[in-house]
Amino acid sequence: MDFFKFLEPIEWVVAWIMYLCHQGLVFLGMGDGPGLGWVFSIVGLVIIIRILLIPLFFKQIKASRGMQMLQPEMQAIQKKYKGKSDPASREAMSRETMELYKKHGTNPFASCLPILLQSPIFFALFRVLNGLVPISEGKADAIGPIDASVAGDIESSSLFGAHLSDIFLKTDDMQAKIVIGALIVAMCATTFFTQRQLTMKNMPKSALEGPMASTQKMMLYVFPFIFAVSGVNFPVGVLVYWTTTNLWSMGQQFYTIKRMPAPGSEAERLMKERKARKAAAKGIVEEAAPVIEQPRGQRQQPKRKDRQKPGTPRVINGTTAPSAEVNDAPVNDAPVDGETDGPAKGTGKGSPKPKQPKK
Repeated sequence: MDFFKFLEPIEWVVAWIMYLCHQGLVFLGMGDGPGLGWVFSIVGLVIIIRILLIPLFFKQIKASRGMQMLQPEMQAIQKKYKGKSDPASREAMSRETMELYKKHGTNPFASCLPILLQSPIFFALFRVLNGLVPISEGKADAIGPIDASVAGDIESSSLFGAHLSDIFLKTDDMQAKIVIGALIVAMCATTFFTQRQLTMKNMPKSALEGPMASTQKMMLYVFPFIFAVSGVNFPVGVLVYWTTTNLWSMGQQFYTIKRMPAPGSEAERLMKERKARKAAAKGIVEEAAPVIEQPRGQRQQPKRKDRQKPGTPRVINGTTAPSAEVNDAPVNDAPVDGETDGPAKGTGKGSPKPKQPKK
């Protein structure tokens, strides 16, 4: 049983795209039959596929930014449940994480969607190129427009001496091995710089810390290593396809990062500096941010200061002076009838007692 039987419709589409691209190149003046026309038809396949995936690419950028912006909140959730392994804590952590994804309108799978959709095309092209020799010899059925004659032309086409169906571990031609080795290095290098451009230039500082950032940095080196190991089993045509795909991704990301950088990233700082230099060259002075006037309400009346109470000493230049009201207040010499001895009302001192006549 063929495990990759489900790829047959995709193989048919890939074969037709390659054939039509080759026919278009022949119409523009390239030679028919074996030659670079079939190499460039693989490049045309990449361009068409990537144009169709542009909407998904922007969704990937949006999802990637959302994942970057929620990193501080994600770290707070992880810190909250750190060291808790009971089922209730795990369930609560998962629930809060999903609510966080919903709040920011993103999820970790959306950023991987374009790569996942390209994988079937990648394996379909692999199977088409691997089937060229059996098809050209009449041992396998045609794939779409690729019959025995067309398959022979594709299989005989070469890039710097390496046939499109050559594999590093299955060829004895040293020139072909050198070309394949150079293509493997180019594929790994473009994979590395594509990932590095996305993570280092278009991520805020808060997203460069934490477990997820560590995972991304690790994958930055793991993916090229995987391609280096597996590339010795890829046909030349597949290596051309993957290297061209990486070059397209680098250019697309460079344009997107330059024009629409993530908030708080290094790319955003560079964009602001470019705009400031252009404005200065044109003599444009950037206006300050407008001051938003607060809504006016009822005017608050000033509070009236209490007058100094009689008998309270005043402080003048750090020295306590007697109150004027106290010094100027009159003193009663004799008590009023009906009053007892004691302090006079309205004064700060008691009235002196009258002298009794001597008997």
